[in-house]
Amino acid sequence: MGRQRFAELSGAVRKQVPVGREWREIRFHVFDLPATGPFHERYEQLNALLANTDSRFLELVEQAPATSHAALMTRLDKVVAEGGEGLMLKRRGSRYKAGRSDDLLKVKTFEDAEAVVVQHLPGKGRLRGMMGALQVELPSGRRFRIGTGFSDELRARPPAPGTRITFKYTGRTATGLPRFASFLRVRKDEPEQPWPEQLE
Repeated sequence: MGRQRFAELSGAVRKQVPVGREWREIRFHVFDLPATGPFHERYEQLNALLANTDSRFLELVEQAPATSHAALMTRLDKVVAEGGEGLMLKRRGSRYKAGRSDDLLKVKTFEDAEAVVVQHLPGKGRLRGMMGALQVELPSGRRFRIGTGFSDELRARPPAPGTRITFKYTGRTATGLPRFASFLRVRKDEPEQPWPEQLE
């Protein structure tokens, strides 16, 4: 549906009764092919397959070699400026593999982690009557608040206590809590990851 529209997309695809107007805004982005052969050959096969369709709902993710670190960082800055979270790096000769792999790496300008919602904290001022912040708990048991990154729609219907969420942050405070934490999304697809103690 476009960048910064994850909540809309999630809401549309999870409805028991699909809403045609919403689905007409969704495109399926193809980035790999579950087949044999190295990635660069699978990507060529994808190009050939999609050349034979004129569907506006199917789109090949454009991929290009990372020629240098400087070029990669320039591309990352451009994507972030346009509202993206970062880039994905795929090893050119890698074989197809489901799940996490060192052949597919994230490149971002921030760290992210998971936490469990403990409590909704009420909003004030413009946010009166809505959720102002979430109190969340890290796998270590430590708790803190996340008050940014939410749409008004999400503040009106926030994730229930017990829900696992993903948040982004920049470094940690002197006491070890995430600094400048901001909500990213409800996390449903993967098992909880340990808090990255190596950030110290």
